Amino acid sequence: MWHARTAETTAGGRTGSRTWTVHPHPRGKTEWYLPFALTTDVAGVALPTALLLHTDHQPYATVWAAAAAAAWVSVRALRHRYAARALGESRGSLPVLHDWLILIGVLAVLRAAADLHHPPLLCLAALLPAPVLTLICRKLTWHHLVAARREAQVVTRVLVLGEPTAAGDVAEHLSGRTDHPYVVVGVVAIGEGPAPTGAPVTARLGLSAPQDVDGDAREVLAAARQLRADFVLVAPGTRMTGPRLRRLAWGLHDSGTELALAPGLVECAVKRIETVSAAGMALLRVVPPVRNGVQQALKSVMDRAGAALGLLVLSPLFLGIGAAVRLTSPGPVFYRQVRIGQDQAPFMMWKFRTMFLDADARKEELTQSNEHDGLMFKMRRDPRVTRVGRLLRRTSMDELPQLINVLCGAMSLVGPRPPLPEEVARYDDVELRRLSVRPGMTGLWQISGRSDLSWDETVELDLHYVDNWSFTSDIDVMARTFRAVVDGRGAY
Repeated sequence: MWHARTAETTAGGRTGSRTWTVHPHPRGKTEWYLPFALTTDVAGVALPTALLLHTDHQPYATVWAAAAAAAWVSVRALRHRYAARALGESRGSLPVLHDWLILIGVLAVLRAAADLHHPPLLCLAALLPAPVLTLICRKLTWHHLVAARREAQVVTRVLVLGEPTAAGDVAEHLSGRTDHPYVVVGVVAIGEGPAPTGAPVTARLGLSAPQDVDGDAREVLAAARQLRADFVLVAPGTRMTGPRLRRLAWGLHDSGTELALAPGLVECAVKRIETVSAAGMALLRVVPPVRNGVQQALKSVMDRAGAALGLLVLSPLFLGIGAAVRLTSPGPVFYRQVRIGQDQAPFMMWKFRTMFLDADARKEELTQSNEHDGLMFKMRRDPRVTRVGRLLRRTSMDELPQLINVLCGAMSLVGPRPPLPEEVARYDDVELRRLSVRPGMTGLWQISGRSDLSWDETVELDLHYVDNWSFTSDIDVMARTFRAVVDGRGAY
């Protein structure tokens, strides 16, 4: 029994640490996941459809309700939503939206083919509860699965194979996060030397491939059976040559043991990776980040239109907040500050004033009280913040004037946070990459803990956004921002 280090998760599965135990016989996923998902999907379509069609006195209401439910389940089954590996693994909204749009298309074709005359708006209203209930189901199973994995249950036991340093790095990377099902139970090292991980080194292979075709596989299989590993993960390294890996795969697959390869890529979204073949070699093509094209045009349209609409709709709220700021402390309603935007271009960022007028002058004397481990200055109980300012920060309403920056094109609705010039002056080459896109009012940092994140975690989240951005990911972040704002965690 091995004690592994893991993390108390934020929304991104990243913070804190504690010790947990990998049980000798971790159980599989709870059996109610599949029936719960199927029942929710069937009821979410069949009941509203039957009710509305009956209420509108449409013929064959029950038959078409059953057909719509069957179509919804079929769409989701064909897209592998009920597979054991998929159940409970995500609470994201975009896959459900994609499935629902496919369902609408399928039912529209059936309606035309059967020459039905049900009112289109009535049909659409009947289908609206389906994605909502499916999302609730996914969220409940996701929370249950996360809680189980914090207790080292419902996990996949992994045996890492590779040169000591590489295998240790892979094991440490997996044990440092809890937003995945993999638990490293041991290491098979190629050659001598310590593996920098808490996982036991259960076997060692020679530096060169053995003459016996099954030599490597025999040692690895013995270790896998001893540790009851579910599959073997091969870490990158020069000693694991193509022919040697091929022979190892033969032996493992013949015994029914799965094999996976860690290419060494980190924080690279799966959607950016393509598999190709050349001269019999399997290659991974990493698609460049999206920097222009239709998706960027859609983002610009959404930013400008969203900012304009937000300023119009929220104008009464702006007046109320402005009055509260002005009446409770001396000074202007708005606070303007130079920030650094895309490609290191400075701009003037707008916020509602949340501090007293001498806040900037007092920052130096509070430097020793900084509660953030990186280049940003953060204090949970900052004495410079006014009473109204604390409420505005808690609800993130102090940032609403940044809609002006979005409308002018200096910021986006979603993106990394805009840093101060003195922070950027201390950036290294990696941290400067955060500035290759427009900064945003919200982003992965906000839905993952905000000020509670360490500096390294903040940079990692921003780089993940910069490298893996897509228009649909912006939609997902905005949908999850509302919950983060209501929760208020890390807002100070």
